[in-house]
Amino acid sequence: MTHKPLGQKALSHKSPELQKRGAKALAAGPAAIEIDAYRTLVFPNRIRKFRKQLNIGSLLELSEKLPAITYIRLSKIERGEIFARAGELRDIAGALGIDAEELLIDIDDADFDIAAWADPLHGGDRTDPEAERFAVLLAAALRRRRAADDTLTIAALEQEYGIAPVILSRIENALKPFERWNEEIRTSLRRLFAASDDAELFAIVNDAHMRGDLDAVLPMVANPQLRITKSRNRIAALRNELSAAPREDLESPAPTGTGGLRAAPGERGASRRTALERPLLDQPLGKRAAPSPAVSAEEIAAQHAPLHLVPVYGSPLPDGLIARTPAGTQVEAPRSSGPRTYGLRLGRPTLGAGLPGRSILLVDPDRFPSAGGLAVVTEEQGLRVLSVTLDRQGRMLGYSENPDLEIAIDEIDPVNLGTVVAALFE
Repeated sequence: MTHKPLGQKALSHKSPELQKRGAKALAAGPAAIEIDAYRTLVFPNRIRKFRKQLNIGSLLELSEKLPAITYIRLSKIERGEIFARAGELRDIAGALGIDAEELLIDIDDADFDIAAWADPLHGGDRTDPEAERFAVLLAAALRRRRAADDTLTIAALEQEYGIAPVILSRIENALKPFERWNEEIRTSLRRLFAASDDAELFAIVNDAHMRGDLDAVLPMVANPQLRITKSRNRIAALRNELSAAPREDLESPAPTGTGGLRAAPGERGASRRTALERPLLDQPLGKRAAPSPAVSAEEIAAQHAPLHLVPVYGSPLPDGLIARTPAGTQVEAPRSSGPRTYGLRLGRPTLGAGLPGRSILLVDPDRFPSAGGLAVVTEEQGLRVLSVTLDRQGRMLGYSENPDLEIAIDEIDPVNLGTVVAALFE
């Protein structure tokens, strides 16, 4: 099936003038485009403020008090990237010794400034303005393209162009610059707009903007008012829920398995540090309560089994990869982990601030990843750590922030996959 780009006749793939215009497309445009630089920050809150006031120096330290919330989810909540549930806010407030409603911010308060709130958490994360501009134009062009052709349904885009619904949503909301999409997605977008290369795609989209074709759609993309309205409504709903009686059976998420990273309760400060670092998912023997009669003989034996020491590897490579270079040290792994488990020194925050660079991940290569956790992929040049999630079709996807990548986990040979079962923070 062939579709005409934006309802116009497809431009020549060999036009020298088109190639020249494509290279300058980002600099063109009849008027400034409003871009919400904070469109991913939907839940401003006071978690960091109270954490700092209570001298809880790191989010990890707070995470140790919250076994029902994974470290990565807690990080995304504090950074405002996702909304917390009412039950989660109660848990966080309890750990901070405050009322849950104190964590909420009135974004309509005259003293509130989203830029000032975001800067300590996201100051270095701003994208290049020109890349942001084209991402917004592309989002508007794709929305208009679909509105003009009722055959371009979500299902058709996935079946004919390989653009999954979760990817389509991110493109149409300009959540990622075009150049950060992998080549497969970029090829699909070029084909959708009948463009032979990136320069022609830039020209097609920019020309549509210059003609005014995108004017009706642009207000629906990266518009600050959209974020503000969404945040206002959800924060108001949370405030109402928190003012009502707690409903822990509905609000509090059930503890998950080892899919998400957690910091188990343990000693703080210098007493926490020993020559042998303890995994966060495995409590020290001295801290364990006596087993109840319901505990199996196997579990009792496991509690008193010898320490499971594993070697540590890791040295940084380009493109966010990690070389499996021996680090000359060992760490303790959870007793439930497999015999081939190893430690991997992260070195850099490739998953963003949610996982500090000074971390050692405990990787079990014989365990398949699950959504909500972390996976380690063995590539030809080295190892890559990914955050794992599912799309609407149940397909498993892995994400990295530095560099910005998206990888289909289901398409990787299981022999090249491992699961992070615990983490140590140096």
